[in-house]
Amino acid sequence: MQKGGTAMKMDLNVIIQKMETGDQDAALTALQTFNKEKSQCFSFTSGEEEDRERLGELVMGFLERDLQPSCQLACLETIRILSRDKKSLAPFATRHAMQILIRHAGLGQGEGITPEIPDLEVIVEALKCLCNIVFNSEAAQEAGAELQLIVGLAKRLKQCREPQWNHDVRFFDLRLTFLITALRVDIRAQLARELRGVSLLSEALDATLGLCWPDTYEVARAGFDGCSELPPLGRQETERAMEILKILFNVTFDSNRRKVDEEEAATYRHLGAILRHCIMSTSEGEERTEEMHSHTVNLLGNLPLPCLDVLLMPKVQQGSIEYMGVNMDAVKVLVEFLEKRLDRGNKLKETLLPSLNLLTESARIHRETRKFLRMKVLPPLRDVKNRPEVGNALRNKLVRLMTHIDTDVKHCAAEFLFVLCKESVSRFIKYTGYGNAAGLLAARGLLRGGRDPGHYSEDEDSDTEEYREAKPHINPVTGRVEEEQPNPMEGMTEEQKEYEAMKLVKMFDKLSREQLIQPMKIGADGKMTSLEPQELHYLASQQFGESNNSDSDSDTN
Repeated sequence: MQKGGTAMKMDLNVIIQKMETGDQDAALTALQTFNKEKSQCFSFTSGEEEDRERLGELVMGFLERDLQPSCQLACLETIRILSRDKKSLAPFATRHAMQILIRHAGLGQGEGITPEIPDLEVIVEALKCLCNIVFNSEAAQEAGAELQLIVGLAKRLKQCREPQWNHDVRFFDLRLTFLITALRVDIRAQLARELRGVSLLSEALDATLGLCWPDTYEVARAGFDGCSELPPLGRQETERAMEILKILFNVTFDSNRRKVDEEEAATYRHLGAILRHCIMSTSEGEERTEEMHSHTVNLLGNLPLPCLDVLLMPKVQQGSIEYMGVNMDAVKVLVEFLEKRLDRGNKLKETLLPSLNLLTESARIHRETRKFLRMKVLPPLRDVKNRPEVGNALRNKLVRLMTHIDTDVKHCAAEFLFVLCKESVSRFIKYTGYGNAAGLLAARGLLRGGRDPGHYSEDEDSDTEEYREAKPHINPVTGRVEEEQPNPMEGMTEEQKEYEAMKLVKMFDKLSREQLIQPMKIGADGKMTSLEPQELHYLASQQFGESNNSDSDSDTN
């Protein structure tokens, strides 16, 4: 093992020696050998950091010279390999080094920076280097910000319809834009505002997907307008589209939390129409389709809520899902996506919540969406023999989530169902059972019943015949019909009942003092509040104590 390590170190020294001669041909041969050997190397031998840094410095020095394209490419390939090592990034993370790499990537600012006929291979290799370095080094991110890297990237993104740039250039432009906007909040804001990022990236997405616009907010694939079934997107188009969706997620992160003016709303609606097309499209393979849909759903959740109406705007066509005169195709796909994630069951917080939140907010703001979702998720109740959480219907699956160990998951599931019930407590309990509903009701201060103020239309909650017949026998806590249980206190005297009640109080009191449980009560505001020991004694003795006290009072008079 030691022998192999020594040989590797010698090889590195030999390459360094050849580079130090300054001869372009000798350097090219040495670097090509290194690049071939290390092309799949992602972990590096410790103790060689100084040698790797020295090689990095020499390669950067070569790139400042007027090199033949093959030598330029070999230098950049070496930098790409060396930049995988976080410990040897110093030669590449300086402002000067970043400037050289940005120039080779064709992203520099000023006249004469990029040759008239760009070498696409060199550009792609420089972009790959920049992706590694920016991802691994804060100093490089800082240098990129100072050198206005995002301005160069935005300039080339505007050329999204020009044929001179191939897939690799476009893809790594997008990947670099994603990385730098994910890692630097200031650059994210610059792209969003100064460089009008949402419009710029919407146009790039439009070009990537090859869209045409039959109406203001209605999208079709060029050449397939009016087709009910579109062919799958190609692999390269899908890859670029997903990178654009990820960048847009970064730059719109706070959009749904702030008010937008008319111009911004039009921009977001335009984007929303493209996102609807993404949701309705497939890619090559189910896994890739689901990945694209996932990025689309994440981004839809960032759009200002009033702009989500574009999901319902396309006209109803043959084969469309129509409800109340509205095209529900996109909502149907979102429900199917939600259920698929729900059935998978892993990493629910990351995978399920974006679609659950999106459907909740859409239902809250659009009456037709809420009614359609209610029909799908909470159809008229017929099964009153099983608990609401038992079964394979979508309602059962969501009710099961209401007692999930993750607070965010259970809150979102409960909120979704609560909105579908128009935030009516009685209706919510009817579909979920009081035991499952208690968490959300306690958080909202609704344990005493009533309804949260909301902007909902009036519609009937028509009960099925099965539900009407069973209603008097349904246990509201479990939400199902249960056999009558015998009264455990039947046949006891009042004294025995009081004794059992006080025994129970003492047990609660003991557990409370040992901080194993905390008895609670519903406060005047409808929220849960702590129950003190003396209150517990008072509540238990109230039923029995009043009659005993009145007897003892009469004896003393």
